[in-house]
Amino acid sequence: MILSKRPRLVARASLRYLVAQIVEAHPEGDKTLVSANSKELAKDFNWKAPCGNIPAAYLTGLLLGKRALSLGIDNAILDIGLQKPTKGAKIFAVLKGAIDAGMEIPHDEDVLPDDSRVMGGHIAAYAKQLLESDPAVYQTRFSKYLKKGLKPEDFAGYVGQVKKDVMNASGKGE
Repeated sequence: MILSKRPRLVARASLRYLVAQIVEAHPEGDKTLVSANSKELAKDFNWKAPCGNIPAAYLTGLLLGKRALSLGIDNAILDIGLQKPTKGAKIFAVLKGAIDAGMEIPHDEDVLPDDSRVMGGHIAAYAKQLLESDPAVYQTRFSKYLKKGLKPEDFAGYVGQVKKDVMNASGKGE
């Protein structure tokens, strides 16, 4: 990767948050050119859902891609570090977000999560199923969503609105 002389899209995920950076290698050490963190979704885009799920990863990648493009960085290569490359994983949702923002990043389409998943369709479907089958469990599992006024069964529409907000943002930032 370093020998390619291309910037790297570094994607790192924990259980609660995601970090995405565009990094250049230099002899004295790596230099971060632009970054995005899933915590910014809550701060800047009124994100009410957890910041460590697949839709948050996608939106973080989208935000990073917008910022990178505003700085004239339009291509990179993916750096997943020591993370196991699992089809549809959060790191690939970050990649999909950066690509959807307009960046060119070599990848295999098979590893990317499908559109329904990055838009939270799986969360909405699970919430609907729980609401019908066991409302008490629904209230427990989605208590944080409900406390913030977010109906998890309408999650896909909510993700779509936040995506629109990210795409309409200026792209400026770190």
